[in-house]
Amino acid sequence: KVGLISGICMIVGTIIGSGIFVSPKSVLANVGAVGPCLTTWAACGVLATLGALCFAELGTMITKSGGEYPYLMEAFGPIPAFLFSWTSLIVTKPSSFAIICLSFAEYASAPFYPGCDPPPVVTKCLAAAAIVVITLVNSLSVKLGSYLQNFLTAAKMIIVTIIIVSGIVLLAQGKTENFKDSFKDSTISVSSIGLAFYNGLWAYDGWNQLNYITEELKNPYRNLPLSIIIGIPLVTVCYVLINISYFTVMTSTELLQSQAVAVTFGDRVLYPASWIVPLFVVFSTIGSANGTCFTAGRLVYVAGREGHMLKVLSYISIKRLTPAPAIIFYGAIAIIYIIPGDINTLINYFSFAVWIFYGLTILGLIVMRFTRKELQRPIRVPIVIPVIVVLVSVVLVLAPIISAPELAYLYCVLFILSGLIVYVLFVHFKFNWAKKISEPITMHLQMLLEVVP
Repeated sequence: KVGLISGICMIVGTIIGSGIFVSPKSVLANVGAVGPCLTTWAACGVLATLGALCFAELGTMITKSGGEYPYLMEAFGPIPAFLFSWTSLIVTKPSSFAIICLSFAEYASAPFYPGCDPPPVVTKCLAAAAIVVITLVNSLSVKLGSYLQNFLTAAKMIIVTIIIVSGIVLLAQGKTENFKDSFKDSTISVSSIGLAFYNGLWAYDGWNQLNYITEELKNPYRNLPLSIIIGIPLVTVCYVLINISYFTVMTSTELLQSQAVAVTFGDRVLYPASWIVPLFVVFSTIGSANGTCFTAGRLVYVAGREGHMLKVLSYISIKRLTPAPAIIFYGAIAIIYIIPGDINTLINYFSFAVWIFYGLTILGLIVMRFTRKELQRPIRVPIVIPVIVVLVSVVLVLAPIISAPELAYLYCVLFILSGLIVYVLFVHFKFNWAKKISEPITMHLQMLLEVVP
């Protein structure tokens, strides 16, 4: 029952979250000047559109829900699909939840510490509290979660409109001095562009969300590509305009020194009503955290049902009809990520892991052109597009490692590969002793949480 307008709203609503309020600083820090910064934002939008078009072909060719999981399963078999669900459950989904809640905490605490950074303890406690509240809301009631989502999406669009309109008014008044010599002092190298793209693409994350609901689209062969071709460029225009608005009132140096970019913008432009900005940004980030929690619960649940994860994770609450164990598991892991993490390092790990699988999935599209010719392809993208996306994802994964190697990337790869051990022991061979240990635990958790298969 999802039509074209709802499809576009779903894309715009899912993508615009905390990213545009957090990433401008990191993108600018990596490229060093206004010109390359705006170019990076536009290029990320183009890449997201191309990636989403490849996913549109996959989604109409293999009409199963669950994002990349069924596509990897069809193209390469169960092992890459298992590694994807393993990495999603333990790295990418919880770390994205943690990043969003940390950015919520930065904006929520900024007004109480004018002119200086809030203490890390304060932001981490606030972020943990946000995770607990969202996890509770989503475990208790599906209806409450979706009402909250609708209200917060509206709030998000209000703040985006306020920032863009203020920026256009300031440009019309001639505030253009920060755009002169906009490529001067830029620091561009392969690694800095890679890291700038990581932060920019984090703000576009969610471009593949329509593939999670392919089965629910009206006339998907028309509406899926149309929603993508209209929705993502719309977000790109919003993002570039928001960045231009920031630069009308801040020089590059001021933007880099600002603790919360949108709050600084509000203080300079909307005074005395500047409290509006942090309030609405807080709504926006909580909205995207709530949405992330809502969908990730579904992924854990699907993997549990396939026998790729603990059975108890695919159980549902008797009274409340929510996938409570999946959501609680997910919240608990997100809290662990908050303890050591600051936002930028978390974004780098997250993007690194995510782009390995985006690249693999789109490589699967190219492979299936040759191995699965019999499959119907109602949408067929020119083969050049998936080739470009695969090459870009290879560069994005390798550039930061080659130019600025950190142990963290090695840990990330080792962690993904450690999924192989889990797969061989528990999925392939299904050892008896594992069953003996897990059955009493599952039973006690069932009684405690009141959940059933």
